[in-house]
Amino acid sequence: MANGYKGKILRINLTNQSISTINTSDYEEYGGGLGIGTAIFWDLCADKLPFDAYDAKNVLCIMTSPMSGTIVPSMSGRTEICGVGPQAYPTGLFSRSNFGGRFSGELKYAGWDGIVIEGASSSPVWVNIVNDKVTFEDASGLWGLDTFTAQQKIWDYVADGQKYGDWLQKGTSLSSPRTTQRPAVLCTGPIGEALVPDMGCLVHDKGNGAGQSGFGSVFGSKKLKAISVVGTGSVEIADPKELYAARDWAMDYTRGFGVPMKPGPTAITRTMYARGAATEVQGPQGCMACINPCRQRNKDGIGNESSCVDVIYYQWADAMKHGALTTAYRRAGDYSQTYGANNYALNHGIRWLYTLYNQGIVGKGKQIDTDIDFNDLGSDHWVATFLDNIVQGKDQMGIDLRQGFLRAAKKWGRLEQDLKSGILRFPYNGYPEHGYDGRWEYEWGYGSIFGERDINEHCFNFVIYYYPMWSVEPRPVTAQCLAEMVSDKLLPVEGDPRMLDYSWENMYSDSTARKVAWHRHYTSFYKASMLFCDWSWPDFCNPYGPNGDYNGITPDAEPKFINAVTGKNMTFADGVETGRKIWNLRNAIWTLQGRHRDAVKFADFYYDTKAVGNYFLPTYENGEWAFRNVGANERFFERAKVEDFKTRFYEIEGWDPNTGWPTRSTLEGLGLKKVADLLEAKGKLGEES
Repeated sequence: MANGYKGKILRINLTNQSISTINTSDYEEYGGGLGIGTAIFWDLCADKLPFDAYDAKNVLCIMTSPMSGTIVPSMSGRTEICGVGPQAYPTGLFSRSNFGGRFSGELKYAGWDGIVIEGASSSPVWVNIVNDKVTFEDASGLWGLDTFTAQQKIWDYVADGQKYGDWLQKGTSLSSPRTTQRPAVLCTGPIGEALVPDMGCLVHDKGNGAGQSGFGSVFGSKKLKAISVVGTGSVEIADPKELYAARDWAMDYTRGFGVPMKPGPTAITRTMYARGAATEVQGPQGCMACINPCRQRNKDGIGNESSCVDVIYYQWADAMKHGALTTAYRRAGDYSQTYGANNYALNHGIRWLYTLYNQGIVGKGKQIDTDIDFNDLGSDHWVATFLDNIVQGKDQMGIDLRQGFLRAAKKWGRLEQDLKSGILRFPYNGYPEHGYDGRWEYEWGYGSIFGERDINEHCFNFVIYYYPMWSVEPRPVTAQCLAEMVSDKLLPVEGDPRMLDYSWENMYSDSTARKVAWHRHYTSFYKASMLFCDWSWPDFCNPYGPNGDYNGITPDAEPKFINAVTGKNMTFADGVETGRKIWNLRNAIWTLQGRHRDAVKFADFYYDTKAVGNYFLPTYENGEWAFRNVGANERFFERAKVEDFKTRFYEIEGWDPNTGWPTRSTLEGLGLKKVADLLEAKGKLGEES
C-alpha cells in the first residue's frame, strides 16, 4: 500500500498462542493509533462490557499511524496503546497511553500497522516478531527482571550470536533481509508483574514509557513480559517530493518548534532547563525522525535519554536532603524505569506518604506500619528500596500499596479526608495532577474529568503558560494578539479570542466549553491517532519562523504531512471531525462501563481549597487584554457552576445533559449507527434534547 499503511494488523491470542490478521483497510477511516485501536476494541469487546482490566477478555491495541517509520518530524516514532486500564479509581476505564522511540517504526518495517492482544497466557511469555514471522517465547527466565536487563536479554536472543552494528542477517540464505538495528522491545517490569494498578507502565528502550493507565500491569495480568519487533522492510508514501518539501519547511521553525520562548535556547538548553540543574551533556537524543530532540545523553551516563518527569519527579526530595541537586534525582529516574513505575503516581504518592510521616502516621510501629526510613528520602537508593518494598510486599505498607495509592488510602480510612485537604493530589478520576493546576488551565482540568485520565496534552499549555514565563519584556506578542492568533487556528470553531481568556469570569463560559470540546476532538485525532508528538504539536505560536511574526505552522502543517504520506486530500477541519467521531466512540465505551455524569467531577480539594501561586496567563478583564498573575486570585471551582458547565458542554457535544451519554442523532450523524443500536439494546442510549 503506497499510502503509509502496511495493510495488516497482527492479532495475537495469548490463551492458545495463535496469530491471525486484521485488514487495516477495514478501519482506515479512523486514521491510526487510538482511532483504529478504539474501533477494534469496540468490535471485539463492546458486547462483553463491563469487565475488569485484569480480565482475560480485556483487549489491548498497540497501534502505529501512517506517519510511523517515515521522515515526518515529531510523530514518526510514536506508538499508541489502548484498552481497559486499571489506574482509574474507583474502577478501571477504557483508556489510552503512548510512548516515543522507535517501536512503531520497527513494527511498520516488519510489515504491521499494529498489534491486537487478546486472552491471557498461563505462564510467562514474550512475543518475538521478525518481519512476518511471529513466535511465542518462554519468558520464565525474564519474569522478575527489571526492564533494562530483560530488554538486553531479548536483544541477545534475537541477535543469535551476531553483533549489533554489523549487518544482522534475518534468514538462512545469503539473500535474506538484513538490518543493523536492535529489536524494539516494549516491556513490563516488576511493578507491572505485581499488578500495581496506578504504577505499572510499559518501557521501551530508555526514556520511552507508556506511563498512565496501568498497561504495564495489564501485561502482568496476561503473563506477557514483552513484545520484541525488528523489521527489514520500508514504508511507501504517496508523494515523496511533497513530504521532503514539508519537512524542509518545518525545519525553518525548529529552534523552538512547538515550544514558544524567547530567542536563544536550543533543544539541549530547554532540556537542561527542564532538568533544573546543570550536568555535563554529551549530546541530544530524540525519537525516530525527530527534528526537535527533547532528551539528552550525559557524560556520566546517569539518567540518560530521559527528560521531564522521568527524572525531575525526585528533584524536590534530592534538594531537601542535600541542600542542592545532586545525581540522586537522575539515579531515581533510572530506578523507576527499571522497575517499570509510573513517575506521576510515584511522585504524588511519595509526597503524600511523606506528609503522613511528618504527621506521625507513617513509620515503624505507627498507624501505617513500615520499615521504610523516610529520613533517608532524597538519597539515590531510596526509590529502589521503596519500589522493592511494594513488589516484595515486605511490610504492611508495601502490601497495601500494591493496590495503588488511592485504594490503600481507602483501606487506611484516609481517602476522603486526604482528597479534601489536597495532600493526596489525585484530582482526575483517580489520576495524579500533572503539575499544571486544572483550576488555572481550564481545558486541562475539564478535559481530564470529561475523559478518563489526566490528559497530559500541552497544546494550549505551551502557549499560555510558557510563553509569558519565557518571553522578555516588552513581550513581542501581546496577550490580545496571542489570543487572536491561537483562536483563529481552532477550526471549525475559530474566531473567538475569549477561548484563550483565563480570567476568573471565564471559567464557566460557553467560549471555554467550545474550546474544551475542540481540544478533545483535535487531540483524539491528531495526537492520539495520527500520533503528532505532544511536545511539538499543535504549533500555534513560534518565534523562530522565517517571517518573524511568531505565527506557528498549525493548522497548515498537520494535513500537509498527512496528505503527503497518504495521498488523501484531508483538511484540518476534517481531522478535527474525525476526532469528534473517535471521542464519541470512547464515550460510548465509558457509558457501557457504567459511566454517568454524576461521576464526572473533580476531587474535593479542587472545590474546597484555593490554588495559589505565580501563574501568568492571558486574561480579558475590564475590557482589556493582559498577561496577569491568575495565581493571585486564590482560585477554586464552585460545584454548582461546574454542574451547569457540564450541562452546556454535553449540549455542545450533542449528548444527553442528564446522563452524559451519547444520543442516537449524534452517533448516526458520525456514521456510528451500530454503536447507537448496541447502546439502546443495553439501555444506555442518551435521550434527545
